[in-house]
Amino acid sequence: MNEFLIYFNLGLSHVLDWNAYDHVLFLIVLVASYTFLEWKRVFWLVTTFTLGHTLALILATFNIVRVNSTYVELLIPITIFITALYNIFRAGKSNKEGGVSILIVTTLFFGVIHGLGFSSFFMGSVGSGKDKFVWLMEFALGIEAAQAIVVTCVLILALIFQSIFNFSKRDWVLVVSSIVIGLVIPILLANNIF
Repeated sequence: MNEFLIYFNLGLSHVLDWNAYDHVLFLIVLVASYTFLEWKRVFWLVTTFTLGHTLALILATFNIVRVNSTYVELLIPITIFITALYNIFRAGKSNKEGGVSILIVTTLFFGVIHGLGFSSFFMGSVGSGKDKFVWLMEFALGIEAAQAIVVTCVLILALIFQSIFNFSKRDWVLVVSSIVIGLVIPILLANNIF
């Protein structure tokens, strides 16, 4: 049980770490256009994202896939930027209007990219060992718990701003997505490729 908590907390703290807030930014823009009433869609989007990054973690941890971390570190903020732009162009439109399958596939692909980013952190934390798969699952559960915390906070903030402060859903999505773009541009520019 103690070992479970070590890797669970490692995953939890990795997502919630202020120095590695790119994962949080992605989750914010992923769910910014949803409310608690749309919990099923939020659940499927976040689950799809989780499947993507867990798959990438497994493939990278067991050296089935190798990727240059410099490119992955560039792709992660690009996924955030693209998702925020998507929100801006879709702001004010119903989430029920088409594009669901494209959104799911894109979210899965973006999950793979984020998982590849996690893999170098995870492999650096555990090294080698026969229990690597178990540790990976414990780490992934910690990531999932952190994602649930972030998503719940975003949905609560959306509820507060839309109900108490009378923000329209469109304005909420535009403001949140614009703030995230403002935060992700410096991350993009600080990348080693540039």
